[in-house]
Amino acid sequence: MAHPNPYELGLTGWAVILCFALLITIGVVWHGVTAETFGRIWQNLVDRPSRQMAFRFILQPTLAAVFAIRHGVNDARKGRSPYFWTIVSRPRERVARVREGLNATARILLIALVIDTIYQLIELNTFYPAEAPIIAVLLAFLPYVVLRGLVARIARYPSKKWRRLD
Repeated sequence: MAHPNPYELGLTGWAVILCFALLITIGVVWHGVTAETFGRIWQNLVDRPSRQMAFRFILQPTLAAVFAIRHGVNDARKGRSPYFWTIVSRPRERVARVREGLNATARILLIALVIDTIYQLIELNTFYPAEAPIIAVLLAFLPYVVLRGLVARIARYPSKKWRRLD
């Protein structure tokens, strides 16, 4: 079976988008959008690393880093521009590269949603649906985006000739 085109959004990527949209919509309808809601979200985010299941603050970024390293080295070999820089500076390539990143991290993002849901039910004794996608993005997608470009730059560095700055 051939690998799907990384620039086309796969089934898992669509599942992530659907879950994120559904959870955010339910969260807004259920809890509303108020200053109190944002305060609670912020407080819950700050408190999480010191509570049970803190392993996910290591596990999820580590999984994202593994994929980022692999894709960053591949970018360097192909001579592609760094991932985040392309998203920011090249509108023609932006959508394709975001899809590529979403396909690469889709499983990690789904796992992050499940882990955060379990965490909220165990630790908070309730469920705030809109917080789960926020945590998933912070712990999985953001490290992937940052590390992929950094790895691509580092992997490309040895191939450049040393020049003396006069």
